[in-house]
Amino acid sequence: MPFGFLRKLQPPRLAPVQEREHVVAGRTLPLRIVENDRARRLTLRIDAGGRGLRVTVPPGLARGEVERFLNRHQGWLEQRLAKVPDQPQVRPGIKIPIRGLPHLIVHEGGSRGTVRQSQDENGPTLLVHGDRAHLARRVADFLKREAKRDIEALVAKHCETAGRRAKAIRFRDTTSRWGSCTSDGTLSFSWRIMMAPAPVINYLVAHEVAHLREMNHGPQFWKLCEELCPDTERCKAWLKRNGGALQAIQFE
Repeated sequence: MPFGFLRKLQPPRLAPVQEREHVVAGRTLPLRIVENDRARRLTLRIDAGGRGLRVTVPPGLARGEVERFLNRHQGWLEQRLAKVPDQPQVRPGIKIPIRGLPHLIVHEGGSRGTVRQSQDENGPTLLVHGDRAHLARRVADFLKREAKRDIEALVAKHCETAGRRAKAIRFRDTTSRWGSCTSDGTLSFSWRIMMAPAPVINYLVAHEVAHLREMNHGPQFWKLCEELCPDTERCKAWLKRNGGALQAIQFE
């Protein structure tokens, strides 16, 4: 009987994964709370582009601990989110980078929904044909096709050098990471990387291919990264500085 009474007094625990919303400086953001067996403390991360928040917690944490943790870091969240770039909507008249080079989006009517790169007196342009309502989606589809073409070729090149083989290559619109490598050899990439300069695209592919040999970020991993991409440090720094702006662009 006493033991049952003590169990009732224990604070409620968090579910392994919980999704809800959190308000920061008047902005309502999706919040994902994830339990990780390897976590020893609470960690807070802002998704790329300021699209949401993620809290990683140790197993068995009391529900109230997360609320206190978020309250303690409210000021930090407000400061960081204030620095997040604006979220421009893809539309005619704005510029988006393609392989690091800004292109002016130009809409031209017509029944064919094609997208092609061009050059005029104003510089590089991206001509988008078809219904105006589908322009943003067509630009995203264009970037996906370019990513598939370039990245598959780079994967083949770096795999040959590394002496490894990728099981599959996938493309997604991820907000938490630019690429990943699973234990079975599946490589995943964000197609948004096609907005980065070509050397940065090459670095990202080299990084994930290196994981086919080294599933960690230890010294041997970074040594292999440097062998595959001598510009590793410079490109890694570029992505850290500018990646948030690329993730913030809205294609919806």
